[in-house]
Amino acid sequence: MTSRFADGLAVGSDLVEAAETAVGRALSRLSGRADLVCFFICGDDPDDVARAGEAAMKLAPDAHVIGCSATGVIGDGQGVELTPAVSAWAATLDGARLTTFALETLAAEDRFVVVGLPERGGDDHVAILLADPYSFPTDAFVERSVDVLGDLPLIGGLANGLQGRGSVRLFADGEVYTEGAIGVLISGPVKISTVVSQGCRPIGPSMVVTASEDNLLLELAGQPALARLEDIVSELDEDDRELVASGLQIGVAMNEYAERHERGDFLIRGVIGIDPEREAVAIGDIVEIGRTVRFQVRDAATADEDLYDLLDAHREQLGKVDGALLFSCNGRGSAMFGTADHDPVALRDTLGPIGMAGFFAAGEVGPVSGHNHVHGFTASVLVFSSAGP
Repeated sequence: MTSRFADGLAVGSDLVEAAETAVGRALSRLSGRADLVCFFICGDDPDDVARAGEAAMKLAPDAHVIGCSATGVIGDGQGVELTPAVSAWAATLDGARLTTFALETLAAEDRFVVVGLPERGGDDHVAILLADPYSFPTDAFVERSVDVLGDLPLIGGLANGLQGRGSVRLFADGEVYTEGAIGVLISGPVKISTVVSQGCRPIGPSMVVTASEDNLLLELAGQPALARLEDIVSELDEDDRELVASGLQIGVAMNEYAERHERGDFLIRGVIGIDPEREAVAIGDIVEIGRTVRFQVRDAATADEDLYDLLDAHREQLGKVDGALLFSCNGRGSAMFGTADHDPVALRDTLGPIGMAGFFAAGEVGPVSGHNHVHGFTASVLVFSSAGP
């Protein structure tokens, strides 16, 4: 059976052969010629990864092609972690306009400047971003993307390699990059949407930040932040207390004017420590006075429910879904669910047997309430639906 979107997966220590097999399978399952090909490579030797990427790009000379190295790949309805493998995804996007790009940072006086951004058009839909976390300031770039890209959604992930720093390889239209970021801007008559599943459940009430300093929450709703947290934890059952002990999170409300703030209304950030002397709580972000926050917990059951609920709602809203790219945190998979297959199986269960591929990322990029962010323990999904208004 052929379609407008297709994927392929190949597992094996010969990465060039695996790349040729995975990309070949994806291309052979398309109903037309490929306009966009994405591939993801997990391998022990960065040089082997580079050779595999070069081979993959040669198989689709007339398409726009992007890819990256990773510690795990997703394709053929399954995930493969920490094992040499290549996944590939190919799409026929009739009428769409595709612009690949490569970003680098240059020092300019007392700051860094990102160069290589594509020019914006009035019919731009989304940009896929794949970045080297060791050399590219992804957090700062994504958080400030509105300044240069306006309301353009960004989705993708931080690449990695099995050897860590220095082993990341990025690929774009025949070129191999060892640092920076690459991606593709998608414009024109194509129907695209995003799903970002942060997988958390609120605990305790929503509270306004009444005093803060940098990343320290000093007061919540007029009382010391640590005292507020202790009161909330004291009312939890034993299971939730264990979740708090294993990794407490906090959600920052994205819409201050909402009457209620429930799951999915927050940008999730980690609670990274406490300051008993100041009765403060340290979090992985800077939150201004007046913002609304709510503590959160995350476990496999909550993350499972959140992803399925979001995908079900998305399918009902969009109707027929044809293809998807999945950027899943490398802290999910077997580490969270006991299987590397959880997220791709969730997409297949809810969206159907579509062409879908992706990788396990060292951080996920995706919009929440219209603002781009870098996430952790998240599944970011780019969904392609039947063309039309």
